Amino acid sequence: QVQLVESGGGLVQAGGSLQLSCVASERIFNLWPARWYRQAPGKQRELVAVVVSNGITNVVDAVKGRFTVSKDNAGRTVYLQMNSLKPDDTAVYYCYSLVSGRTYWGQGTQVTVSS
Repeated sequence: QVQLVESGGGLVQAGGSLQLSCVASERIFNLWPARWYRQAPGKQRELVAVVVSNGITNVVDAVKGRFTVSKDNAGRTVYLQMNSLKPDDTAVYYCYSLVSGRTYWGQGTQVTVSS
């Protein structure tokens, strides 16, 4: 049973930065991909960024040029660096991984961007 724990959320003014972390209970990210999702109030959960086991990354167009996803060499932590934050980025951010056919979600971390 893999556990994912996010941290790093908070309240920030528009234009500010935050770095989210997702720590796994096992070294899974050297073998399995990780994704960041977010869910704003009243909206569906949406994909934000992906990092695969070999380190290749991708982010969705809405955050391209502002958000960067990465992982550590140990394979236990993935990061989401968020710059130039906008009020529309306000959401609960979740870490996700698919490991041997099983899905795992973190509990989420709240990001609030004030205008």
